[in-house]
Amino acid sequence: MATEATTPNFHTSDFRPVPQPHPEMTVTPHDGLHFWQFMIAGSIAGSVEHMAMFPVDTVKTHMQALGSCPIKSVGVRHAVRSVLKSEGLAGLYRGIGAMGLGAGPAHAVYFSVYEVCKKYFSGGDPNNSAAHAVSGVFATVASDAVFTPMDMVKQRLQLGNGAAYRGVLDCVKKVLKEEGFGAFYASYRTTVLMNAPFTAVHFATYEATKRGLIEISPESASDERVIVHATAGALAGASAAVVTTPLDVVKTQLQCQGVCGCDRLKSTAILDVTKTIVQKDGYKGLMRGWIPRMLFHAPAAAICWSTYEAAKSFFQQLNGCPESGTIT
Repeated sequence: MATEATTPNFHTSDFRPVPQPHPEMTVTPHDGLHFWQFMIAGSIAGSVEHMAMFPVDTVKTHMQALGSCPIKSVGVRHAVRSVLKSEGLAGLYRGIGAMGLGAGPAHAVYFSVYEVCKKYFSGGDPNNSAAHAVSGVFATVASDAVFTPMDMVKQRLQLGNGAAYRGVLDCVKKVLKEEGFGAFYASYRTTVLMNAPFTAVHFATYEATKRGLIEISPESASDERVIVHATAGALAGASAAVVTTPLDVVKTQLQCQGVCGCDRLKSTAILDVTKTIVQKDGYKGLMRGWIPRMLFHAPAAAICWSTYEAAKSFFQQLNGCPESGTIT
């Protein structure tokens, strides 16, 4: 009876239940992560990717260099044999120090800018491929500003046999003294023009492939997310690599001119460099290194995306974010 007597008191206007916080009232970082966590995840992914695939990148650089450089054949096997014969196994890893210095910071910028732009442009729509492509372009413009100088140093060291440069610091000093600071960014315009479509194709293909794979088997998407990211990344990397090979050849010419017997360019305009390549090697010269470039970017993208998403997952668990059955 006492219970019945007191029950009405809980329904008076003077006694209201304590309001529970609404999910929309809480500001949650994109994917449950902070900006600095995207940067660390991207830095780890980029470093692992480029270090693992560096020998293939060295072969590609040798194949794309024109002039009186040791390698004149477009064949991958011939290129590998030439490097091994002249410098041994260590020749495949010349310049890896420059890559180590540049890849981490550049990819930290790359992925963090991409995630911020994706959140802004997509409006939360995971099917917005245009937003993914545009976000990728913004990401590459920012990251290339960080990576281009070390990429130039890396490629010069890849072509040299130790006579031109003794290492990263020696290369930086000599380039500054002999060519000036502008030499570090001689290929920036070309790099951006190459990487903008590369990244647009890459991210749009990656996001679309990832969604398609999840839709095929949504019940196992969470368990197989590493395979999903690796497969989507490999397809995206290979597609983007083939499409942008001609501009990559132009970039190599700009960065390696005057090194290892390679000709000094009279003009650094993209059209003029392209004409020079066609005059020397025909139109096939614009596709030099497309096979090792594709062989580089397919597994590299698979490694990069799976590593990046694994690092994101680690931070999400660290932040106490619940894991869902879908992949973001």
